[in-house]
Amino acid sequence: MKHQKAYAAAGVDIDLGNKVKATLPQLLARTHRREVLGKVGGFGGLFALDVKKYRQPILVSSVDGVGTKLKIAFALDQHDTIGADLVNHCVNDIAVLGAEPLFFLDYLGTGTLEPHVFTDIIKGFARACAENGCALIGGETAQMPGFYQKGEYDVSGTIVGVVEKSRMLNGQKTIRRGDVAIGIASSGLHTNGYSLGRKIFFDQLKLKPSSRLPGLKGTLGQALLREHVSYGPLVQKLLKRFNPVRTSASRGPAIKAFAHITGGGFVDNLPRVLPRTLDVVIRKGSWEMPPLFKIILEQGGVPEEELYQVFNMGIGMVGIVSADQAKAALKFIRAQKHPAWIIGEVLKGRGEARVE
Repeated sequence: MKHQKAYAAAGVDIDLGNKVKATLPQLLARTHRREVLGKVGGFGGLFALDVKKYRQPILVSSVDGVGTKLKIAFALDQHDTIGADLVNHCVNDIAVLGAEPLFFLDYLGTGTLEPHVFTDIIKGFARACAENGCALIGGETAQMPGFYQKGEYDVSGTIVGVVEKSRMLNGQKTIRRGDVAIGIASSGLHTNGYSLGRKIFFDQLKLKPSSRLPGLKGTLGQALLREHVSYGPLVQKLLKRFNPVRTSASRGPAIKAFAHITGGGFVDNLPRVLPRTLDVVIRKGSWEMPPLFKIILEQGGVPEEELYQVFNMGIGMVGIVSADQAKAALKFIRAQKHPAWIIGEVLKGRGEARVE
């Protein structure tokens, strides 16, 4: 009988980790970009930025996690969307500045390394990176027995992108009174508000992940686990179409800013791109609210005002666009298969967002 190594007996199986990680080159092949140097598995990922493509390249970075949405993945034992959730969230966070993603690094911490769970998560990372044109150049997998509940793990990721300095979006300088807010549909809760959402659905309403509710496609668990939408490719197409390279005679950009509607909802995210002298007013009922949010609104017992500060309520990204280009931009977004609506306007104010 083969003697078990002491570290494995203590809960950390290095040999198993090495065996599982040996599949990474095949899983990550789709995410390769020509700027990537070396192989995954080194002490650091290597990326040779092609500076000839830019006059003044600005690197844009962001780091995030998935939060308690992981609890839904644990309950359903479904892990193939979590990696994509994380990548898409990070892509959106840098897209609001006009940046295209270059590379992504992930962190996975777990008590016991389960090969099928690891593989599903990495597949999600790889699929979303490929869809966003982003290289997955490295990461870290930590086995920490006794630190996590059995069957649980945590993930986080860091993304780095690039934008030409002269093309970087800066709503605080470009947004004007009369500009229009276009809301682009979310797929659900995305990766925010799950602590309150789980309390409403599972504690207050006594539902289960397997519950089926009127208006929902599939089960409640499937609706809650629905993948976070990536708006990155759409943003790049919008900027190319509506914000051409400016000349001295141009009037400025048609697309002024984007706000990713994450934790903090409309109330906290939109002010991040506003001048201090202007407000954005978001009009309730101006978009098709998904059934999941209608249930929360009607049965959650939470003041409506707070819901718009916790959840995206069906709008995952808001674009601020000049009034004369708003209809054309809306038509363009819908042509890219993203449901969207004009949901508000910019008024004189104090740098705040109001939902009325």
